[in-house]
Amino acid sequence: MLRYWPLVVKNALRNRRRSTLTVLSVAASFCLLGVLMSMYHIFFLNPPSPDQALRLMVRNRISITNVMPASYEARIRQVKGVQEVTVFQYFGGIYKDSRDMKNYFARFGVEPARFFAVSPHYRIPDEQKRAFETERSACVVGLGIAQRLNIHIGDRITLVGDIFPVILELTVRGIYENPSDDGGLLFDYEYLRESMAQRGRGQLDQVGMFILRAESPEAVPSVIEAVDEMFANSPSETKTETERAFALGFLSYLGDVKLMLISVCGALTFTILLVSANTMAMSVRERVREVGILKTLGYSPHAVLGIMLSESVLIALLGGMLGLGIAAAIVSAMRHVPIMFVSLKRLAVPPWVLAGCLVLAVVVGVASSFFPAWNASRRPITTCLRFTD
Repeated sequence: MLRYWPLVVKNALRNRRRSTLTVLSVAASFCLLGVLMSMYHIFFLNPPSPDQALRLMVRNRISITNVMPASYEARIRQVKGVQEVTVFQYFGGIYKDSRDMKNYFARFGVEPARFFAVSPHYRIPDEQKRAFETERSACVVGLGIAQRLNIHIGDRITLVGDIFPVILELTVRGIYENPSDDGGLLFDYEYLRESMAQRGRGQLDQVGMFILRAESPEAVPSVIEAVDEMFANSPSETKTETERAFALGFLSYLGDVKLMLISVCGALTFTILLVSANTMAMSVRERVREVGILKTLGYSPHAVLGIMLSESVLIALLGGMLGLGIAAAIVSAMRHVPIMFVSLKRLAVPPWVLAGCLVLAVVVGVASSFFPAWNASRRPITTCLRFTD
């Protein structure tokens, strides 16, 4: 078929307006398909890192908005297989103007020394870590937040509480890097407790969540079972799960995301097929007499069929490559905007999505044009030459 390539290209571009609109339609569908399949990969297929597999999240069994007694921490630390455990308290609050989305970022109260032992993937210089551990009103911010809001070490940050009725005056003592999430702020949980007491709000003895680190991957199942059994039938029962399972559970509040992504991808594939089939049906119908001329010149039915299929595949591939290029640009932009799910910070179009979409483009190109092209290639020469439309 390579010797027919100039003819294939010329025929594919003979009606440039229609070909351009078809390529753009296919590109739009493949763009959405690439973005959605990339999201499916990051949420459901991306394997956890060895370090991530050791971290477990302990929360109230009822909901992540329900709290647990702070005394649970000491009891969890005694469980066999637990290396370390720390408080992980969501603060919320308002930074400057809450109506500006660039001011939105996660804020958590932690126990500085224990937190970095549980989460060593948070990279921060030793001197900054020591300053965070020794100064009660210190905080550390992610590199992404620091760059976006032009925050530097030594700057003052004021957080006006909404969940907790206090105002925290914090000093930035460090900037951390985290490949999966560098868009948060961490401060000393003890400072929150002291602020609540000083403002006459009582002693804060409730915690929203604990993070623990298991000694080994083999110990994870037994640790999960032991922690939940320890607090079974208590007023605040717990649910212990891996960090990845916790993230997927949080995602489930939006509904059955997996089913939605699969359904939309299926609908997009069907749409691509319809668009390509309609274009090729019109193209073949317009060229029935040309098919007769090609046969008169000695082209076999197989050659005519191959030329028409190649035209359809060429248009589908052009649309697919253009759409995937746009999808790559979109997911790159999504990594740099304030988003709720930190998993999207690692969003990218994986190689299997690129390969799968290009294969799908070839399949769509062949499937959409096979029957009209096959019928045209099998028509007798006299029938083709007499055809009028």
